[in-house]
Amino acid sequence: MSDTSAKVFKIVIDESFEDIRIDRMLAETPFLGAESGTELSRSFIKKLIDSGKVQVNGKQVKASFVPKYGDEIVLELPETITPDIEAEDIPLDIVYEDDDVIVINKPKGMVVHPAAGNYTGTMVNALMYHCKDNLSGINGVLRPGIVHRIDKDTTGLIIAAKNDKAHRSLAEQLKEHSITRRYKAIAIGTFKEKEGRIEATIGRSATDRKKMAANARNGKDAVTHYKVLGEIAGKYSYIECILETGRTHQIRVHMAYIGHPLLGDAVYGPYKEGQKILGLTFEGQCLHAGILGFVHPSTGEYMEFEAPLPEYFQKLLNEA
Repeated sequence: MSDTSAKVFKIVIDESFEDIRIDRMLAETPFLGAESGTELSRSFIKKLIDSGKVQVNGKQVKASFVPKYGDEIVLELPETITPDIEAEDIPLDIVYEDDDVIVINKPKGMVVHPAAGNYTGTMVNALMYHCKDNLSGINGVLRPGIVHRIDKDTTGLIIAAKNDKAHRSLAEQLKEHSITRRYKAIAIGTFKEKEGRIEATIGRSATDRKKMAANARNGKDAVTHYKVLGEIAGKYSYIECILETGRTHQIRVHMAYIGHPLLGDAVYGPYKEGQKILGLTFEGQCLHAGILGFVHPSTGEYMEFEAPLPEYFQKLLNEA
């Protein structure tokens, strides 16, 4: 292990990672992905292990090795080359903007920020063109201004910070769960209870790293409140969801967990791409971030914004 351009990490195994294969354990260690600037797959980790870049207690091991409590893992991650992210003249639906923040109504199909294999056409590319150099740098060159995210196929409101002070203020509000986030969604099936509270930890799926799972090992606390607003064709429910926490895919995971996956969700539900529903073919889950509220970083004033339902969503409601 001698690559001078690499980053070296030491990890001591505690109870949370006992009885897990080393390739899976390293792939599920969040800070490694953050430090490397990309998501670390098990296949990538296996290549590192096979090439001697991972050692346990000073010895090379196989990907199937299961570390024990107290074992010390030394991992060598090659230094990544961060790609240049270009500003692109992509139209943005700007709901509000001032010197500190910009609120965007994100369309379906737009990725929020660049990532491996997807460096163009994102909301960040558009923000860089619109805001020039006026975006916070706290989240690095791949995510300038980005304080929180919504999924590619989720529509609706997202806020970006135009300076570091605003970013820190908004990040603290997110941490304290004081930002208002209300979503509209269409779920499969009808509900016995017209409103409820879902509390189940969310973490990386043990069987598929691209998915999240409720009550996953090492999951984080997650709470979603829902209320049924109506029914559609006797088969689907129009609901409002309020996030108390903000985990990856939280609403999608929680609704699937209680047996009501979101309509159109091919990851957590039975939907298949290209399948017609109520006469419509669309991409991804029926989920819309309709209301966003926060305390302004400079004025201290509480501000709240609402984005109308997208056209495809409204067409589905017309079937009610």
